[in-house]
Amino acid sequence: MAAIIMKVLQTQLSSPIGNIIIQANDEGISYVGFYPPKNYPEFPLTQIKNKHVLTCVKQLSEYFVGTRQVFSITLATQGTPFQHAVWQALLSVPFGITKTYGDIATSLSNPKAVRAVGAANGKNPISIIVPCHRIIGADGKLTGYAGGLERKHWLLEHEGII
Repeated sequence: MAAIIMKVLQTQLSSPIGNIIIQANDEGISYVGFYPPKNYPEFPLTQIKNKHVLTCVKQLSEYFVGTRQVFSITLATQGTPFQHAVWQALLSVPFGITKTYGDIATSLSNPKAVRAVGAANGKNPISIIVPCHRIIGADGKLTGYAGGLERKHWLLEHEGII
């Protein structure tokens, strides 16, 4: 059986916390992250846009100016069933609210899976939209964020949490 190869389209969005790369295929948004990605070489950016990219750029821009709190974007992420369950749980954490890794594990009916939730949270390919920045340590401290703790702090401050 031949593998199906989907064309990935990408663009860049300037934001108050740095450049954001947005990637999509015909199914939806597959990646939103900071550019250049940590631990990866820089790669050329194109300004090719499809309907998913245009919607994502519009909604992220609205978020950054303070007129959007909820996203309505079609996602096309790759991950394990457990990762998808964690990312879906993250989507239920509302704007302006934080939860802990333990809260997410408990919501998945697996309260002992705190470390696994943390690992899945760290693999979230859709920054900001799938709000992994709203997940904090059990002690209330900011913990790891792929975009860096300074960005996590900015996002939480932007949402009125800090």
